[in-house]
Amino acid sequence: MTSEKPLIMLIDDDRDFLDLNRRILEAKGYRVVCFSDPNVALAEMASRKPDVVITDLMMKDLDSGFVFSKKIKGDPRFKDIPVIIITAASSKRGFDFTPRTQDELDAMSADAYFDKPIVPEALLAKVEELLEK
Repeated sequence: MTSEKPLIMLIDDDRDFLDLNRRILEAKGYRVVCFSDPNVALAEMASRKPDVVITDLMMKDLDSGFVFSKKIKGDPRFKDIPVIIITAASSKRGFDFTPRTQDELDAMSADAYFDKPIVPEALLAKVEELLEK
């Protein structure tokens, strides 16, 4: 009897980012579902609970990722699901959202934060670390 591989939910409005990272995660044996709309992803979570969520920060709205992660962490059904926030805000818009303390990361309702472009090995290591918790 084989156990089901962990399910990773990717949310980003950049299809190329979704495709590339889906392939990276699937190559390591993870099951991956991709969404370009955080509201659709949240609705899907009710029937298909992921083991880790990876979400872009800025999508349709500038704070889409923050709102999405706060909804996840504020819902008793999902509050224990690790959330990784990713963004290109630093490189594309000059904003610096990088959390410098655990309190700042907690205020983001996130378990990890990465700037784009993401180094695949760093992302995979963080996913594995979060799954082991």
